[in-house]
Amino acid sequence: MVLVSALILGGVGLTFGTLIAVANKKLKVDEDPRIDAVDEILPGSNCGACGYAGCRSFAEGVVGGEVQPAACTQMSADAIEAVADFLGVEAGEAQKRVARLLCAGGSAVAGQEAEYVGAQSCIAAAGVAGGGKGCSWGCLGLADCVVVCDYDAIHMNEQELPVVTPELCTACGDCVEACPKELLVIMPLEHSLLVQCRSALEGDAAEALCAVACTGCGKCVADAAPGLIEMVRGLPVIDYSKNHLADPAATSGCPTGAIVWVDGTQQLEPSLERSGSASA
Repeated sequence: MVLVSALILGGVGLTFGTLIAVANKKLKVDEDPRIDAVDEILPGSNCGACGYAGCRSFAEGVVGGEVQPAACTQMSADAIEAVADFLGVEAGEAQKRVARLLCAGGSAVAGQEAEYVGAQSCIAAAGVAGGGKGCSWGCLGLADCVVVCDYDAIHMNEQELPVVTPELCTACGDCVEACPKELLVIMPLEHSLLVQCRSALEGDAAEALCAVACTGCGKCVADAAPGLIEMVRGLPVIDYSKNHLADPAATSGCPTGAIVWVDGTQQLEPSLERSGSASA
């Protein structure tokens, strides 16, 4: 009886195995060999900044004509051209994107209301009464964003604020996810006009907590091209669809230096000197 059962099970297994093997052979879809070739040229970091799950998926997209080679933010110009020449397609033009910090409230300009003692992590500190900083919306300075960056694109300055090096940033978004205050955003490098404050207060109340806080005065709206900036709940909001209208004049009247202009690949180093020159 045991022998019969074993023979039956073995027969069933053999039958299904044969069917699977036949189906695999009949239904197999041959993969385009160019995918392997393109994948070899790609950096292999699987950062996801291109919008694909990884370099392999991006290679499939390029070969399939879904995306142009230049959409990879980590490939060099020569590598992009190599992929384009290999496939006989246009390299395309990718808009360089970088992470930007929307806070300038470093240790020299923003005070502490309480001393945080615990794990040196922004996420941990934020879970304890917001982290102890007077401006509860500001950067906590414990470098979670630096830790998660795999490309050494972020370092902490002397004011305990993260500074992004645009040339090294791949716009992968890891730092954005790591910030519990949601102060890091990914934006096109050509967006040179930035509001570096997320203040929940206005006027003297905001400035009392941080010397470079936005006071909600609205002078930037008046100084900017019509329609470029509007005040929303006490903070200026830039309409980047009108970025062609942006210029440094929008920052000239700001009493605290909360709105800044950054040229090209310049690193943004928030400092007390900025607010001093703005209010002078």
